[in-house]
Amino acid sequence: MFALAVRLLGDRAAAEDAVQDAWMKAIGRLDAFRWESALRTWLCGFVVNGCRARWRGPEWLPMDDTAAAPPGEPCVDLERAVTALPPGARAVLLLHDLHGYTHAEIASLLGVEPGTSKSQLSRARASVRARLGKAGEP
Repeated sequence: MFALAVRLLGDRAAAEDAVQDAWMKAIGRLDAFRWESALRTWLCGFVVNGCRARWRGPEWLPMDDTAAAPPGEPCVDLERAVTALPPGARAVLLLHDLHGYTHAEIASLLGVEPGTSKSQLSRARASVRARLGKAGEP
């Protein structure tokens, strides 16, 4: 849950707050869990929703990909390319490609249609590929 929050928010302190809030909400609603999904999916839903709330808040500052380490290392370039994505596209990319969620699960977590998840993923991947293609250019 913490790794997901860090990747979505790009800030460890904000991620700690998001996970703590998620745990508090999940504990309060544990009796409502119906076992229609994996417990992991249900718990991460609280994290995703907490991160989404922070994106909409007045204190939200988009992540600054210029603060990352200098380019040249492939993992740093990839991280910077993912960081530069809009929050929704970043969430879909991370949930699908990194955490292994299905489009149906992502749609449920984010409150969108599965087709929206698929199109966001396609756009996110294209954007990351484009940024990585430009990374080696002066």
